[in-house]
Amino acid sequence: MRRAAVAVATTAMAVSLAACGSAKESDGGSDSSDSAAKKGDDIKVGLLLPENQTARYEKFDKPMIEKKVKELTNNKGEVVYANAKQDASLQNQQVDTMVTNKVDVLIIDAVDYKAIAGSVKKAHDAGIKVVAFDRLAEGPIDAYTSFDNVTVGKTQGEALLKALGDKAKDSQIVMMNGSSTDPNAAQFKEGAHSVLDGKVKIGREYDTKEWKPENANANMQAAISALGKDKIDGVYSANDGMAGGSITALKRAGIKDIPVTGQDAELAGVQRIVTGEQYMSVFKSYPKEAETAAEMAVALAKGESLDSIANDKVDSATTKGVPAVIVPVVSLTKDNIKETVIKDGFYTIDEICTDKYKAACDKIGLK
Repeated sequence: MRRAAVAVATTAMAVSLAACGSAKESDGGSDSSDSAAKKGDDIKVGLLLPENQTARYEKFDKPMIEKKVKELTNNKGEVVYANAKQDASLQNQQVDTMVTNKVDVLIIDAVDYKAIAGSVKKAHDAGIKVVAFDRLAEGPIDAYTSFDNVTVGKTQGEALLKALGDKAKDSQIVMMNGSSTDPNAAQFKEGAHSVLDGKVKIGREYDTKEWKPENANANMQAAISALGKDKIDGVYSANDGMAGGSITALKRAGIKDIPVTGQDAELAGVQRIVTGEQYMSVFKSYPKEAETAAEMAVALAKGESLDSIANDKVDSATTKGVPAVIVPVVSLTKDNIKETVIKDGFYTIDEICTDKYKAACDKIGLK
């Protein structure tokens, strides 16, 4: 994830890397920050996160962004936080409130990347810079940081094929994709299909509403009913939460020992990897992403250039040449738990290897 350089793919969604020289064509290019009024450390950063069911947002992103903003502003910067709880309308209202309260910059992880566009424009018209965080929101955004989402999907697909081995060509899988309102989900799916198509039979495929585990559970039950419990050999799940919901349905049907993918390295997901219920997750450097978002936000609030921070540019459907930082990813399996989530301080061995999981941890040498 943070160890190997990643080539950022051009996608059908027009979320593509643009030539460095395109900044002057952009509504959100680094040149736009030069027109902002110069400010000191006394800034106000609005942070809008999309939901609180996925552990990463409250456990990692929020505190890491708050910490980095403090570090960059000599403890004078303030972070004003709101969580949309998967409600796009509520998030639009939250943007309005932030504009009314005259924050200097917004960091937005959009519930719905299209629905947020009007609110982004309101902020833009009020002179408030906007950093799109994790999801490429539409509207006149000024900066973007996320992971290489197509590569995430490829990483998941490649891991699933590896787990299936020589039996892959005769195997049938279920694909549990993310929400259709999330542009990242479409990119994960694109990357996965680029690896899986023609190599394995896809028996059923779902776009899972709101990424909710309970919706993935219902989808998996439908897949089992349609295909038969002896006809499912693996599951592509776009994240750990949906992997958990899918695995619950599989276990209820008596289906065991089939590979299931995931993403986010959630604690429950890591513990399922330890026991073998889940084959892999995608480990992403939330610290790097969060710190980058904070760095971009502080620079924009102070009217400074992003040239020293952003080394890429991306295009959304509405804005060209947005300064961007794309963070690489790593495939997490039982073989590299120590070298990833433990080494990087996400979890301790004690947090992972509770009494329920101690025997499984001992078996794989996690002590």
